Order: sequence, then C-alpha cells, then structure tokens
Amino acid sequence: ARDTRRSARLLAARLGVPVVPAYASAAAPTVPAALRALAARGRHRVFVASYFTAPGRFASACAAAVPHRAAAPLGDHPATARLVLHRYDRALSANAPADTVTLLASA
Repeated sequence: ARDTRRSARLLAARLGVPVVPAYASAAAPTVPAALRALAARGRHRVFVASYFTAPGRFASACAAAVPHRAAAPLGDHPATARLVLHRYDRALSANAPADTVTLLASA
C-alpha cells in the first residue's frame, strides 16, 4: 500500500492531475469508492492506471469498474523485470548474513 501511494503521488506530479490510489481487494479505498471520491471532486472523466503485473480477476474487475479506460497490466516489460530483480536483491541482502554477497544481473 505504501508503494502504491508513492506511485500515485509520482503519477499525479507527472500528469498534473489528481491520482487516487485504489485497491482491488483487502485495502481501502476500492476502485468504485475512489471513483466516487473523484466524482465528488468534479472529476468525471476518470482513467485507471493499472499497477497489476498480469491480467486476471483483479485487473479485469478494476477495468470493468471504470467508466472510461483502464491501462493494461504492466506485463513482461523489461523495466518491470529489472524492478522485480532489484527489489528481490534488496530484500535478500537485507536478510542475508554479513558474509554473504548476492549478485543478480539483468539484461
């Protein structure tokens, strides 16, 4: 959720429009609730910037909830793969013993 909120702030700054983080399952607000909040602020032409890595039930449900367009899942873009490897490496090194070095290379 913290990463999603950060990404929403970055996207809002980049696009110059309000961006509300919303969630497909356990966290709040849901996509429909975020759409209602934006409509209450006078924002009726709303799009979903998908933060899903693959198509599936949650991506489909979020796309179906938006009255305009929803971006496709991030998919297998090389930048996504590099990000996953970077975060994996960072998490692994945070939990590794001091005498362990982990190297991951990406294309």
